[in-house]
Amino acid sequence: MIDGKKVLFSGMQATGNLTLGNYLGALKNWVTLSDEYECFYSVVDLHSITVRQDPAELRKRARNLLTLYIAAGLDPKKNCIYYQSHVSGHAELSWILNCYTYMGELNRMTQFKDKSAKHADNINAGLFTYPVLMAADILLFQADVVPVGKDQLQHLELTRDIAQRFNSIYGDVFTVPEPYIGKAGAKIMSLQDPLKKMSKSDENPNASILLMDDPDTIIRKFKRAVTDSEACICYRDEQPGIKNLLDIYCACNNKTPEEAVREFEGKGYGDFKLAVGESVVSVLKPVQDEFARLSKDKAFIDSVIKENADKAGYYATKTLRKVQKKVGFPERIR
Repeated sequence: MIDGKKVLFSGMQATGNLTLGNYLGALKNWVTLSDEYECFYSVVDLHSITVRQDPAELRKRARNLLTLYIAAGLDPKKNCIYYQSHVSGHAELSWILNCYTYMGELNRMTQFKDKSAKHADNINAGLFTYPVLMAADILLFQADVVPVGKDQLQHLELTRDIAQRFNSIYGDVFTVPEPYIGKAGAKIMSLQDPLKKMSKSDENPNASILLMDDPDTIIRKFKRAVTDSEACICYRDEQPGIKNLLDIYCACNNKTPEEAVREFEGKGYGDFKLAVGESVVSVLKPVQDEFARLSKDKAFIDSVIKENADKAGYYATKTLRKVQKKVGFPERIR
């Protein structure tokens, strides 16, 4: 707890370009949480280097992502928005927690198996211990809640196991985090394969809407979106392409699927896809305009980076010093 509020932690990697799925599924909903929680939102650039990165490109993407957090509506005065790499406590706590995590637990992580298959030429130790760094991210701020998707739920369970193991040895050191259960973010699927999630790493450029796509590109991608031959705009699993487009339309217009289906009754797929595309354009334009404005204000973004790193560092150090004392490290001479 900080100032009577529960603590919430989340973050995104500074790799690739954020998609409409990242925005509607997570970022848009983060904006509503700052009144209820003390929120820490990290640009998790330490995680990014488990896969080889171009250094200049990584720095650029990290700054763009931090700027996008603010452009999407996250107030840096209410939310701690910072670079993971600027708070050394993440790496320091990660090493300690590595010593309280079992090889068998890490061997069971499905994401390690998936990423190893994709990057067979670079199966590094960081990729293997990635979930321990994620545990450190969360436990460093004594997070009460963590918004996670299905693909990260296994990592949160490991975080809980590590925290409980450490607490059983040393007493009440870590808050054991719970998954955030709130308003569910829209789960946005690929426009070309609606059975898999929209991804910023998809090799098909027509599969994903990127946050910085211009209006013409957005409309063109929706016109090419996979549907079916049923010629019926219905919200059902048997029509995954149409269901996905309805989910996107509803998320952009705050409507229920039932309302959207009634609205497009008797309409063809062409009109429907155009309407979805136009809705997305109208939602993303304010974010794009604000991003463009903030990107020109170097002094402001620099001040956010410094002030928020200092704030994150303060709370991280409180936890880290407590942990270091518990495990027996010598006290620092001040």
